Amino acid sequence: MSGPFEDPSVSYTVLVNGEGQYSLWPLFAAVPPGWLAAAAAGTRSECLAYVEEHCTGGRQVAATPAGLDGVTA
Repeated sequence: MSGPFEDPSVSYTVLVNGEGQYSLWPLFAAVPPGWLAAAAAGTRSECLAYVEEHCTGGRQVAATPAGLDGVTA
């Protein structure tokens, strides 16, 4: 595990941006500009399942929204 973006004990939501890219996002962190919550809060596994179900058409899944690597609360 390398941080809160991969911690299975943290609650997450799924974010989506205007380009249709998805990202898992820990609930304790503010949603960054240009991204919207696309799913209700859940476990990391539940959010990944949401992305797998809804991310179609070859859109990329962003590890973290651009420019926000290493964000901490």
